[in-house]
Amino acid sequence: MSDIAIRVENISKQYRIGMAKYTNYTLRDQLMDSIKSILRRDCRLRNRKDMIWALEDVSFEVKQGDVVGIIGRNGAGKSTLLKILSRITEPTIGRAEMYGRVGSLLEVGTGFHHELTGRANIYLSGAILGMKKKEIDTKFDEIVEFSGVGKFIDTPLKHYSSGMHVRLGFAVAAHLETEILLIDEVLAVGDADFQKKCVKKMEDVSIQGRAVIFISHDMAAVNRLCKRAILIDEGRIIKNGLAHEVVNSYLNSGLSASAIREWMDPERAPRNDIVRLRAVRVRTKEGEIVDVVDIRKPFCIEMEYDVLKSDYILNPYYSFNNEEGVLAFITEDSDPAWRRRPRPAGRYISAAWLPGNFLAEGMYYIGAGIESGAPVINCFLEKNVIAFQVVDHLEGDSVRGDWGGKWPGIVRPLLEWETKLISSELIKQISAM
Repeated sequence: MSDIAIRVENISKQYRIGMAKYTNYTLRDQLMDSIKSILRRDCRLRNRKDMIWALEDVSFEVKQGDVVGIIGRNGAGKSTLLKILSRITEPTIGRAEMYGRVGSLLEVGTGFHHELTGRANIYLSGAILGMKKKEIDTKFDEIVEFSGVGKFIDTPLKHYSSGMHVRLGFAVAAHLETEILLIDEVLAVGDADFQKKCVKKMEDVSIQGRAVIFISHDMAAVNRLCKRAILIDEGRIIKNGLAHEVVNSYLNSGLSASAIREWMDPERAPRNDIVRLRAVRVRTKEGEIVDVVDIRKPFCIEMEYDVLKSDYILNPYYSFNNEEGVLAFITEDSDPAWRRRPRPAGRYISAAWLPGNFLAEGMYYIGAGIESGAPVINCFLEKNVIAFQVVDHLEGDSVRGDWGGKWPGIVRPLLEWETKLISSELIKQISAM
């Protein structure tokens, strides 16, 4: 009997951009494009500006009991691959064979009905997998305990925060009886303790002989959890092998988006003849470099750079974009010690501190740049140079308070409120009238 759990053979996925332009696109045109796509002989099709290949010629196998990490920068094709494996979308070319029931957690709330309660969604998920109610009953308490959302289990999911969605979604996917578990980059929404629980659970799942594929930007977790990893960039597999070797290749390739980016080779660093970038980092008040930030605690983005020529006024700056690409804000170095003052040559670190309870939970991507003033020169700008996740908590001591639902917006400051009881006697008089 074969021990293969997943077999992917020559998968490619093509998307058309701007479908609205193709209202006169006939069935004959569709058939001809399909034939050309399958034969892969029409170079004009592959180079058309209205088409994009999210995946190209991807092949690999996963054995029972394997935990395989899929890594790569945003837009590389990782999520498209997992959607194909989950049967959410079909490949344009190639095929994927799955041997066993598949549990997947591809994004927050996938497979859940937001109008139903957490309890109802657990039973719905089990039913979709073909489980009987009695089977789900035996797992129910364990799922709720693992998720940590017991107080809200009878609350509709539309009132859950993204972190609560992830807790429940992972608990359901990991505890119901599946042979294959697919997990996209969602675990970072949970806090550090929950992430540890998830990693431990995936280790247990692997020991049970179930196959796990998960996408992660947490290279430490990939190294710890996986024997194998696959690096994807621009839809193609760049490297497939031992996890630590693939991770090292990724970190040294300049493709990664993590809490730290360093340029060891000065010739490859962003620069001009005035200044050269050395590193950008996310750092806590305790000095630790982290890619997951507690919403309640302050942290900084720091830039290390060399000033190569003296007597220039320099303005380091950062841009903060959320996971939807919305610009949250831009901040420029406002240290009065160097404002409007020419800097002598030397090595500098410029840090911008963010207070606790400021950014809303979610993923953020940082752009880092330096401009010179008088004369104005754009020395360099590195977009999406690092990334980090802000996580919220349910302890009640953050800006969330006792509210368990999702908070909209990009910033979420903990403002100072004051409420006074003016007069209870007045209310009594009104009530008596």
